[in-house]
Amino acid sequence: MICMYKIGVVGERDAVIAFLALGLQVRAVETPEEAMRAVDTMAREGNGVIFVTETTAKEIEETIERYKNQMLPAIILIPGSQGSLGIGLAKIKDNVEKAVGVDILSKKEG
Repeated sequence: MICMYKIGVVGERDAVIAFLALGLQVRAVETPEEAMRAVDTMAREGNGVIFVTETTAKEIEETIERYKNQMLPAIILIPGSQGSLGIGLAKIKDNVEKAVGVDILSKKEG
């Protein structure tokens, strides 16, 4: 039996609207309350991955944190319409360092 998870995207309209063309479930939000509801609804609806723009994630940190230690959904931060804030990359770096035991993603000068 193959289990297929849906993929959702939450964030400001300019950043998420293009994901509709890929067939993803998209929620354009304007307020932190809308964003929290959208993430929670997508999680309940069985989305295995939810992409959230960094700008939006910054406003709903408690909601993002609540899903951090759960297997599903995976919350992945992506750059918003204003570009990257570096939050998503920092979280990936922290997770890799936790898994490997050493920071392997920083550029070493030498």
